[in-house]
Amino acid sequence: MFLQFTPVHGHLFVESLLKMSTRNIFTDPDLAKFYELPQRDRADHIFCLELAKEANSVLDLGCGTGELTVQLANGRHVVGLDPAAAMLKIAKQRSGGNQVTWIEADARNFQIEQRFDLICLTGHSFQFFLNEQDQLAALKQIANHLALKGKFVFDTRNPDFPGKKTRSKEETLNRTMHSQLGEIESWNISEYDEDTQTLSFINAYRSLSTDEVFSAPSQIKYTSQDKLQQLLKAAGLSVHTWLGGWTGEPFHSKSREIIPIGSKSS
Repeated sequence: MFLQFTPVHGHLFVESLLKMSTRNIFTDPDLAKFYELPQRDRADHIFCLELAKEANSVLDLGCGTGELTVQLANGRHVVGLDPAAAMLKIAKQRSGGNQVTWIEADARNFQIEQRFDLICLTGHSFQFFLNEQDQLAALKQIANHLALKGKFVFDTRNPDFPGKKTRSKEETLNRTMHSQLGEIESWNISEYDEDTQTLSFINAYRSLSTDEVFSAPSQIKYTSQDKLQQLLKAAGLSVHTWLGGWTGEPFHSKSREIIPIGSKSS
């Protein structure tokens, strides 16, 4: 069935879908297979691989399908952790996947009897923690699992970036090839709540050969640098560098990204 998205009382249909959908954008196997479309060079992966050069051990939190994780495993001990079994199934089947220790767990409450030289959390995964309690829990886990001289890095979108946050189907509609389904259409629809700094969105994919649509709604949280600084300090973490993008530019108030790099507080 093809899904039509129409305005409801001045808002997009995403909010209604969130209330009634039982599908999860990451844990549903039908949706997990679309996670890496389209293939592309990712600046965050390039940056983390460079940062890992001095690390003997790396923990990749929210590793998803393991695209970055297996690259990190070249010559070092690497753990990939994610709550989604559907994602990890894909990760384990990757070339080099047997070099990684894969763990199905939640970044807010996992326990590994090891400390890591580098902990990374990429792909804006931090934004899926929708309240301060969950954000703080995840940051404390990073602190708990960092080696004494270890580093952490993660990214989150800046709520003060002047660009628009909402997207329509017409703006994002794209065609690409899928290894199993052939040519597909993909699109994203999103709406932003300024009061809660929460973005509600839906990612959708349609097989052009069967007309079948795969879709699920989700939400992410935007957090200011000031608030993030407070949370990091409360978690026992200290930031050495604030970046505004994965290409290395310093953070400023209107940067697109907020990327803290740091270590455990002394």
